[in-house]
Amino acid sequence: MEQNQQHQQRTPQQQPQQQQPQSSNSRSSLQSHPARPAITDLFNRYLGRNARQRADEPVREPPNKAQKRVTALNRDLPPPNEQFILEFEQLQRQFSDQEQLRLVTESVLISLFVQCSTHAPRAEFLLFALRSLCGIGFVNWDTLLPSLLSSIHAAELTIGHGSQTANMAASTSISQSGMISAAHAIAAPSHFQSSTPASPMIGVQGMGSPAHSVTEPSPNATPSPVKLNESSSSLRQLCCKIILIGLESSLKPLTLAEIFRHMLTWLVNWDQRQQSANGSNVFKSRRPDKALIEWLHSCLDVIWLLVEEDKCRIPFYELLRSGLQFIDNIPDDEAFFTLILEIHRRRDMMAMHMQMLDQHLHCPSFGVQRFFPLVPAISGGEAATNMRFSPITYPSVLGEPLHGEDLASCIQKGTLDWERALRCIKHALRTTPSPEWWKRVLVMAPCHKPQAVAPIPGAVFTSEMICEATIDRIVELLKLTNSDLSSWQEWLIFADIFHFLIKSGCIDFVDFLDKLVLRLVEGDQPHLRTNHVTWLLAQIIRIEHVISAINGDPKKVDLTRKLLSFHREEKSSDPNNPHSILLDFISSCQNLRIWSLNPATREYLNNEQLQKGKQTDEWWRQVSKGERAVEYTNLDERSIGMYWVVSFMMAQPACEMIMNWLTSAGTEMLSASGLQSNDRLMIMRETSPLPMSLLSGFAINLCFKLAHQMEDTLFSGQILPSVGMVETYTRILLIAPHSLFRSHFSHLTQKNPSALSKPTTTLLVLEILNYRLLPLYRYEGKSKSLMYDVSKIVATIKGKRGDHRAFRLAENLCMNLILSLREFFPVKKDGKGSTEFTETLNRVTVITLAIIIKTRGIAEAEHLYLPTMLEQIMESSQHMWSDKTLRYFPPALRDALIGRVDKRGLAIQAWQQAEATVINQCTNLLSPSADPTYVMTYVSHSFPQHKQYLCAGAWILMHGHPENINSANLARVLREFSPEEVTANIYTLVDVLLHHVHVELQHGHLLQDLLLKACMNLAFFIWTHELLPLDILLLALIDRDDDPHALHIVISLLERQELQQRIKLFAVVRGPPEHWVVNGIFKRGELHKALGSHLSGKERFPVFFDDIAARLLPVIPLIVYRLIENDAMEHAERVLAMYRPLLVYHPLRFTFVRDILAYFYGHLPGKLIIRILNVLDIGKIPFADSFPSYIQQIPAPPTPSADYFATLLFSLVNNVVAPFSMNPKPGSLSDGSYHSARIVHNKVAPQSGPTNAGDGHKAFYQLQDPGTYTQLVLETAVIELLSLPVSAAYIVSSLVNFVIHIQPTLIQSSSGTLGGANSAGQTSTLPTSPSGGSTDSMNTGRPNQPSSGNNTSNYVSRSGYTYQQLSCLLIQACGLLLAQLPQEFHIQLYIEVSRLLKESWWLEDGNKLPGELESAVNYALLDPSWAVQDNTSTAIGNMVALLHSFFSNLAQEWLEGAHLIIKNLRPVASVAMLRIAFRIIGPLLPRLANAHTLFNKTLSLLLSILVDVFGKNSQIPTQASDITDLIDFFHHVIHYEGQGGPVQPNSRARPEVLALFGRASESLRPDVQHLLSHLKTDVNSSIYAATHPKLVQNLVQS
Repeated sequence: MEQNQQHQQRTPQQQPQQQQPQSSNSRSSLQSHPARPAITDLFNRYLGRNARQRADEPVREPPNKAQKRVTALNRDLPPPNEQFILEFEQLQRQFSDQEQLRLVTESVLISLFVQCSTHAPRAEFLLFALRSLCGIGFVNWDTLLPSLLSSIHAAELTIGHGSQTANMAASTSISQSGMISAAHAIAAPSHFQSSTPASPMIGVQGMGSPAHSVTEPSPNATPSPVKLNESSSSLRQLCCKIILIGLESSLKPLTLAEIFRHMLTWLVNWDQRQQSANGSNVFKSRRPDKALIEWLHSCLDVIWLLVEEDKCRIPFYELLRSGLQFIDNIPDDEAFFTLILEIHRRRDMMAMHMQMLDQHLHCPSFGVQRFFPLVPAISGGEAATNMRFSPITYPSVLGEPLHGEDLASCIQKGTLDWERALRCIKHALRTTPSPEWWKRVLVMAPCHKPQAVAPIPGAVFTSEMICEATIDRIVELLKLTNSDLSSWQEWLIFADIFHFLIKSGCIDFVDFLDKLVLRLVEGDQPHLRTNHVTWLLAQIIRIEHVISAINGDPKKVDLTRKLLSFHREEKSSDPNNPHSILLDFISSCQNLRIWSLNPATREYLNNEQLQKGKQTDEWWRQVSKGERAVEYTNLDERSIGMYWVVSFMMAQPACEMIMNWLTSAGTEMLSASGLQSNDRLMIMRETSPLPMSLLSGFAINLCFKLAHQMEDTLFSGQILPSVGMVETYTRILLIAPHSLFRSHFSHLTQKNPSALSKPTTTLLVLEILNYRLLPLYRYEGKSKSLMYDVSKIVATIKGKRGDHRAFRLAENLCMNLILSLREFFPVKKDGKGSTEFTETLNRVTVITLAIIIKTRGIAEAEHLYLPTMLEQIMESSQHMWSDKTLRYFPPALRDALIGRVDKRGLAIQAWQQAEATVINQCTNLLSPSADPTYVMTYVSHSFPQHKQYLCAGAWILMHGHPENINSANLARVLREFSPEEVTANIYTLVDVLLHHVHVELQHGHLLQDLLLKACMNLAFFIWTHELLPLDILLLALIDRDDDPHALHIVISLLERQELQQRIKLFAVVRGPPEHWVVNGIFKRGELHKALGSHLSGKERFPVFFDDIAARLLPVIPLIVYRLIENDAMEHAERVLAMYRPLLVYHPLRFTFVRDILAYFYGHLPGKLIIRILNVLDIGKIPFADSFPSYIQQIPAPPTPSADYFATLLFSLVNNVVAPFSMNPKPGSLSDGSYHSARIVHNKVAPQSGPTNAGDGHKAFYQLQDPGTYTQLVLETAVIELLSLPVSAAYIVSSLVNFVIHIQPTLIQSSSGTLGGANSAGQTSTLPTSPSGGSTDSMNTGRPNQPSSGNNTSNYVSRSGYTYQQLSCLLIQACGLLLAQLPQEFHIQLYIEVSRLLKESWWLEDGNKLPGELESAVNYALLDPSWAVQDNTSTAIGNMVALLHSFFSNLAQEWLEGAHLIIKNLRPVASVAMLRIAFRIIGPLLPRLANAHTLFNKTLSLLLSILVDVFGKNSQIPTQASDITDLIDFFHHVIHYEGQGGPVQPNSRARPEVLALFGRASESLRPDVQHLLSHLKTDVNSSIYAATHPKLVQNLVQS
């Protein structure tokens, strides 16, 4: 069984013995067959061998050539060859079993072939006999040839040649994971095959070797190495001749595969040298000898015949993936070299279709979350983190996208791949993607990597790359500093990342320091004028890796000198500036630190700097006198600077003083109504938090100490902390998100396993997370893991009686986390069982999924998991979404939910059945005179199914008069309920309330009165006695939007003055939304007023940031969604206007605006769009200057101009897209210093005047949503386009027409300012295609739009790029932008592209010859960098580049929309258009390798257009040889999909795909059919089917 499995796993190149027709038993029976002696004697007579000499007897070699001649002359001459067949036929008639006779004859022939291969006359006779036997049909080539090859393999092992051939299978398949640079690609003209001497046209006759001895050498003799080589060469040459004869017949696929495998093995191992007896190499020359050349040529003849297109016995693709072209030693032979060149040529053409045009990186913005398609369905949690796409891939020799740690280490410095990697890293250092991104892509330095750690699959950047890019970034910042631009904030941001990189172990510090010294100190360029580098190194000098490097390096003295070599004397114009003071003293701090690490270095330290430390000590002694000597909120600039110095020099004393400051106000007893004296808590009196201006300059080491010590006080202390201390703690975490982040639940548990068991600690942690650190966790990529941690808390206490405060806070946090997610997430970390979410969270999860899928798309692997995830949610959820909500859901989600049964009717029936009992119980419990002791009786003994009707019963008993019931008893019961029971009461109350309204309407009551009474009753529950949580009640009401009255009640509740007053009070207590700017004392809200009686209950723990109004922050956006779904646009606008003062506190309001505009695109009136935009702080969003004029509500707002769209793209180029790695002009856009000075508000910088450096490099805490300035600019552009009052078609057309004609646009706008060599060829054109530099390319398909004006000209003149380079960046930016927009824009893009292609005048020009058109198309699509370099970019090349940039940033789910391009282009009428279509869609197929359904659809589409051109009914004059590269691509991509990744030697196509090709080939012309003849499921004609275990097994079973 095991052997069978191994056999099934072999490919045609791995099955050395699969076709042996005879087992060992049958072989022995053939040896004893009675016909064998007669057949042997017959052959011996014609071979001239002695009759008494048997084939298996050894023959002694004569001692010399003279004896040979004498012996030969004395022999009897053999009969004429012509008589052989007659005698054999006579012999044949003597035996009845012809099949056995044939097998015996083949066995004898094979034995004679092996023995007589070195004897030319005998070998010629055997070939003659073989032809004769073949002529009478007595040879079965499908058994003879495999047996012959097997016997030759065994013979070579016997004669000593097997040491090299024993490893045939291993050496045949050369690794395909290596890469080849484009500069080293070998090109070969197409006529190489016909010029080779070993081509199929050469005859196979007359190629025998000279006559040898009539006797044969003894196999027992020990021949010389020369004889060994000659014997093997003769045997292989004879075998090739036999195979060439056999190829004249029709052979089975398995036989052809076996021949091909052996031929490749021989060619790959052609230079294996024979070893002499003493083991030394006999052959020293690398030039093959004559015998070897002869069998090499014969072998090549076989190869050419196997792959010739007329027969296609073996697909040429098998040569491409064989790796033959990468053998170590190519022989000095023209024929062999010709084959290698042809393989290279076709491989390069085939690989092109696998790769997108090289004008983009895969993830230039670091904000587009995408996942690997080549992974199984998500199994849960943060495992998805490791499946995100790598930001860069390296193409394999077959064009496959590769990445991984092992591959990254192979990238050589100076190569194109190295430069692309540096481009990506340097862009990341500028744009600060999250630490989670860095952890996925970094390879640890060898000196820090543990031996047992496995390679990281997604890692693509080695420590050498990171080291070089980091030094480049330091140089950029030094240039910026030297240019007198404000750069302190950029240094702070970089120091955070640098600290993270060093601590992560991805930089070898000693190597880094050596290279930094060479670049800055010993280099020619005088960049180092300040002490910023010394300050940077001081930040990391306490890291363990650095300390180990300093102490462990054998050259400590040299290392110390290098550390100190960056010191420069500061000459600041403002000596009291904090930055200047810090930089002035930082060398002193560094000297003292090195001295403390190694006292032996004292003599090498700077005495002046050591003496400077005394000044710091003196200042510290002065300010540390007294209890409150330092007023941190009122420090002058010099004091701030000196305190920064102290943070580097004396971290522990500084930490203690800060802690003393925060606790210096003393403590007091917490006073609150209802608390007994023995229940009161000690709490710290309020102090002001430390201002950000002070914290930002602290050493990261001090921030670590502060955070650690504050955690001990906050979460483990006996005294409750002040709000100021909690605020200071959160500010510290926000200052350095890379270095200081910690996942709180795991971090606190590690410090103290029992910490979170204290309810007070849990409440404080939940408040900090919900109201301060939510955006930080999203930026860190830890939202999902936090959601799972919090959901465990929710699941633990949802059934616990009375624990309402912690539960509602945890549920609200979980709700915020779910709504903050913008990538697919499983509801359970392990992916198994029903969800632990509450009913509310389940409903919010479904809404979030709808938003994610509709606005961002999901990957194929996520599609596979979606049904399971919905199953988990629906198991514990009874809700059914209304038709109005479902119509906005994405189809995948809508189809899964639309069949659910609405159980509201059943719920009302259950209520009606229990109503009498419930009303009776409620009367006993809630009557004004009810016995208070009945409360516990009810709680303990009431049936669980009746408890959910308590609020509904109370509502019925009110009769519109809330005072009719005993609110005190009701409040006590609800507090004694578990949170889960209270939630069930709320949902039941809403159902009963709405049902009651309908019943009352039928009885003739007025709707207005009924709604007013309902709102009054609900106000009693919410405001008068604060019995129920408002946020859950509002969510329950909007989820019943299928009832026409539910949303009216919601609006009425939102408009009540009680709620408005509550929000105003919240704003007063909370202060400004940007809490980090508050330097005064924070106000602490009173527990009962902040949370209400239901949530506060008997709680004693005070609130820090929590409030009922804050609990509405996730709810108000959902209400707006539901109002829009129900076409209540005016109500939605009113709610947004009314609650804008509250929404400014929403931690993710920017994301809310972006998502709601995308979710409802095309359905929002302009007035509502403006109201949605006003939720933002407009002044802080980088909107374009002209944007407000386009959305203003006037009768006819102006239509966006071409300049507007150009400005959007220029802004993305400057702020989002990675700049080219180059040496730009100083001060240009591509210069590092200019990129630091960002373009502000999307305005193109004027040609003169300084730029504002502040906006582009704000700290993280100023950009918490969306997290980085890069993402802010990108998403702002998205918001602008979604808000414009023009159609998606107009927007797409404007963008597309700008970028596809970008080269002439830039040339015209630059007005010759680019100059130099770049302007020399501006108007050069291809003879057959319009150039980008020619205005001819702009005459069709372009709407009448004004050309870009002065803004474009200014930008081009400042960019530092050639217009060709700038055009590439603009194309990339446009593709990235379009990929962020909803699918309506994608459809318009596909329509526009197909229209432009169909209307291209030079494709439609009837005067163009087909070959001329195809040549032009090939040039435009092969590699756009060629076209860019020689100014011949075409509109079509730009269009394909745009689509590829678009596809790279598109969710996999949305890729199917690209089929629209092909559908609109059909019927395809030329090979040129066919190639364009393949170039557009082809590179998508590797991305779909794990999305089998979508892969099959895309493949079918490509086959359909192939049929258009090469179908049986096509009249287009074409030749099949025109598309050999497309045929090779088909073969490769289906093996790639079958493997689920890069093609391996054992990769197989899936049977379903082979069947798909089989059906499609029936419609193709015969000359194309046979090129695809192996892509079918017929095992008798396809080598892939014949070697596929499933297909072979199906054949056997049938």
